[in-house]
Amino acid sequence: MRARLLAPLLGLGQICSWGSLYYSFPLIVLRMEAQLGWSKSELYAGATIGLVMTALLSYPVGVGIDRGYGKWIMAGGSFGAFAVMAWWSVTDHLLAFYIICALSGAIQAAVLYEPAFAVFARHVGPRNARAGITHIMLWGGFASTAFIPITELLITAVDWRMTLLWLGCVNLMFGLVYLWLINPKNDAGHAHTQEQKLADISRDREIVHDNLHSSLFWLVLGSLTIYAGMFSAFTFHMYPLLQENGLSDRDVVLALAMIGPAQVLGRYLVTIYAPSMPMRLLGSLMVMVFPISFTLLNLTNLGFWWVAAIFMMYGMANGIFTIVRSFVVPEMLSPHAYGALNGIITIAATIARAAAPLAAAWLWTINQSYELVMWAIVGASLLLAAGFWTAAWRTR
Repeated sequence: MRARLLAPLLGLGQICSWGSLYYSFPLIVLRMEAQLGWSKSELYAGATIGLVMTALLSYPVGVGIDRGYGKWIMAGGSFGAFAVMAWWSVTDHLLAFYIICALSGAIQAAVLYEPAFAVFARHVGPRNARAGITHIMLWGGFASTAFIPITELLITAVDWRMTLLWLGCVNLMFGLVYLWLINPKNDAGHAHTQEQKLADISRDREIVHDNLHSSLFWLVLGSLTIYAGMFSAFTFHMYPLLQENGLSDRDVVLALAMIGPAQVLGRYLVTIYAPSMPMRLLGSLMVMVFPISFTLLNLTNLGFWWVAAIFMMYGMANGIFTIVRSFVVPEMLSPHAYGALNGIITIAATIARAAAPLAAAWLWTINQSYELVMWAIVGASLLLAAGFWTAAWRTR
C-alpha cells in the first residue's frame, strides 16, 4: 500500500514544502518590514543566505539518499522546518533572522524536489521513475496556487507570527508522513549485505569521479545552470518588466497567474502524449521555445492578450523542461549515483538562481530600462539551447 502511495504523498509533500518554505517568504517578510522596520535589502539578504545553504548541502543530501537515508533526511528536514518556523515566529533580531534563513535553506535542500525525486528513483530504480516523478511534479505545480492565498488569508486572520506556527505544523505533519511512508528496505537499490553496500558506495564514487572528468557532464551542468539563472532573473523581474511595457497592474497579475496552470498543463500533456519520448529529444524541443518567448516579450506595445499567450507558451515549456531537468542524470549521464550527480548540478543551479536577479538589477541600472535585461535573458536562452543541443547530440 505504501509503495502505491509514495508518488502522490511525495507530491502532496511538495505542495506543502514549497508553499510553506518558499512561496510564503515574500508575504511574511512584507509584514516583517512593516512591523520591525527592517529594509527590503536586509530582509531579502536572508533569501540569498538560504539559497547558498541549499547549494552547499545539495550534494551531501543526494549522497545520503543514494546510501538509503532518504527517510531520515526528508522526515528530519520536515521536523526541522517546524522548529525553525517556531523560532522565526518569536524573533525580533536581524542576526537571528539570518540564522533562521540559513537553517531554512538547509531544510529546503532536504525536502524539496531533488530529494523527493531521488527517494522515488531509489525506490523504483532510476530507469523506472519517469511516470512517478512526473506525478510528483504535477502535484508540486499547485504549491503557489494553493499556499499564496492560504498564507495571505492566515496573515489577515491572525498575524505573520501565528501564520508561521501554522505553516510549521504543516511540515510537522509531513515529517510523520515521511516516517511512515518511506521504507528504504523495499527500495530497488537497497543493499541487503554490508559487502553489497560498500560495493554500491564504491561504484557511485567512481561514477561521480568519471562524470567530473567528462565534457558531457559539464555540458549538462552548464546548460541547467544557465536555465536556472535565466528562470530566476525573469521570475524576479517579470512584474516590473511588464509594468514598464505599459500593462496595468491588473493585467500584469492576470498574465502572471497563467504561468502556474500552464506549467501543470505542459506536464500533464507530456504524461498523455509523450510518456516515453527520450528526454534529449523533449528537452531539445523545449529549449527552442525560450528564446522565441523572450524575443517576443522584447517587442514594444504588446497588448494583454499577446502577453498572456506568450506567458502560456513560456509556462508550458518551463513546466515540461522541469521534467527534462529531473531525468537528464539517469537518461543522459548514469542510471546510478542519481542523488550525488543531481546534487552537484543543483549546487551550480542554486548559485545561479541566487546571483541572476542581482545581475539583472545591475543591468537595469545602466539605462534605467529592462530592454538590456531582456536581451541578456534572450542571449542566455540561446546559450541554453546551444549547450543542451550539443549534449543531446553527444548522447544520441
